[in-house]
Amino acid sequence: MSTLRISGLASGMDIDKIVSDLMKAERMPLDKLNQKKQILEWQRDDYRSMNSLLQDLDSYIFNNLTLQSSMLKKKAVSSNDSVISATANSSASNISTTLNVTKLATSATWISGGTPSYTPIGTDTTLKINVTNGDGSSPSTNPVTVTITANSTLDSVIAQLNSNSDLGITVFQDTQTGKIVITKKDTGSQASLVMGDATTATFFQQLGFSGAVAGADLTGKTAGQDAQFTINGLSTTRATNTFTINNVTYTLKSAGTATVTTGTDTDTIFNAIKGFVDKYNDIIGKINAKISETRYRDYPPLTDEQKQAMTDKQVELWEEKAKSGLLRSDSILSSGLNQMRLGVYSKVNDPTINANYDTISEIGITTSSNFLDNGKLIIDETKLRAAIEKDPNSVYQLFNANGSSFDTKGIARRLRDTIKDTIGKIEQKAGKTIWTNQQFSIGRDLNNINNQISVFNDRLKEIEDRYYRQFSAMEEAINKANAQSAYLMNAFGGSK
Repeated sequence: MSTLRISGLASGMDIDKIVSDLMKAERMPLDKLNQKKQILEWQRDDYRSMNSLLQDLDSYIFNNLTLQSSMLKKKAVSSNDSVISATANSSASNISTTLNVTKLATSATWISGGTPSYTPIGTDTTLKINVTNGDGSSPSTNPVTVTITANSTLDSVIAQLNSNSDLGITVFQDTQTGKIVITKKDTGSQASLVMGDATTATFFQQLGFSGAVAGADLTGKTAGQDAQFTINGLSTTRATNTFTINNVTYTLKSAGTATVTTGTDTDTIFNAIKGFVDKYNDIIGKINAKISETRYRDYPPLTDEQKQAMTDKQVELWEEKAKSGLLRSDSILSSGLNQMRLGVYSKVNDPTINANYDTISEIGITTSSNFLDNGKLIIDETKLRAAIEKDPNSVYQLFNANGSSFDTKGIARRLRDTIKDTIGKIEQKAGKTIWTNQQFSIGRDLNNINNQISVFNDRLKEIEDRYYRQFSAMEEAINKANAQSAYLMNAFGGSK
């Protein structure tokens, strides 16, 4: 029930202003609670921004250093790219291979002997075609069935044949001659389209293949051919122009001779490691800056009333100092950084690593001598490239040795373990966006403060109502006194 509020008509006092001033003092503890709440929210956001940095570093390490396909790339260079091009996977040996191409693989083609006599059929027609691909394989379901829907036009029939992936053919009608051309999408000498039954043979006869017979390959065929070449003197064939031998994928382009040389893709490995160093330096720099920020305790969060009395620029400058240093000397982040440094600098005790490359300094990556850099890494590019070219597998293992202990794990695995542990601790402290407040410690503190704020607001309402009741009582007393005074004056004045 709200209190009836009477303004100072009798006393001449500004009751609302007096109560407002009295409530300012009463609200001071509430301002403190709101400031504490704001600091916790800022601190929570700072922690989460640090986690975003750590997750960014972890993603880079995983995508660029831990995957063998990314880290141990090989390159293949052709002496004549117009004859042969090539790519090599990470398992390819560093070798040279000479190929002499005599024939390229081609696709089988069927051309109708005459123009189609096809007319739309009033019912669905099911075609059955036994397909053999150019390399001698067949679709998983053979014969392939194609249902030509009732009343289909010739264009619709062609579209239905083209859309069946198991047939693996391209069909078109030449506008000049009217003939139907069917081409197998894959190459090779063994391709065939055998008519599965009399209905299918009759249907293709209407498409202009007059010699179509059930149980036989479609007429009008120009057979495909296999690619023919020699590789280091060995004569061989392939059904396709692209094939893989010893982890090198070759693509034949024309007749001729070319030598393909495979080797370590030094640039890709170097760029992956350099990118890691740049990312590591950037992120530890930002985290070090955050835990080294000055804490300005004379700049608490502003109240709404204080903000109204300031310009936007003044508010911005004030809050910049108020937000500073909320993670100063934070134990979670400091410990995480120390463990990351230890993981980078410590020797990797793995028997698969060349003893000359079992520390990061031995491949040309050292620590900055400037203590203000807080452990940033410096690359000797010449030394790193030389290590990659001489023993890329040891460089890979330096980062990725899969040991069971800290000493035997590679640098990348150590870092990912430390990052995971640090992120977990920060989440217990500051949570993440999908968590409720009850799931992390700052959130629980915020819930507690919110409860205190709610209770205190109720208490302030009661105090304000009490002040107004007191002033209302005073106003009523003054009104009565004024009334009595007027009565007496009237009474004495009336007796004269």
